[in-house]
Amino acid sequence: MRERPHDGPLPPAYPVPGTRPPHPDGDRVTGPPRPARAPVTRRQYVYGLVVALVVLVLLVAGILR
Repeated sequence: MRERPHDGPLPPAYPVPGTRPPHPDGDRVTGPPRPARAPVTRRQYVYGLVVALVVLVLLVAGILR
């Protein structure tokens, strides 16, 4: 695929009258606020602990085997 030759710098951007000012480079467009996350329940802690223990037991069994 042939590329187009470099024509020089891009033309500057100008704000459009009657609209919001442009966002600076790298900024994100703001949206509605996110709702706060619910705290972790006791059941979720227990599930996480059980999964961690199962993984640890399988790891130790695999190493010692």
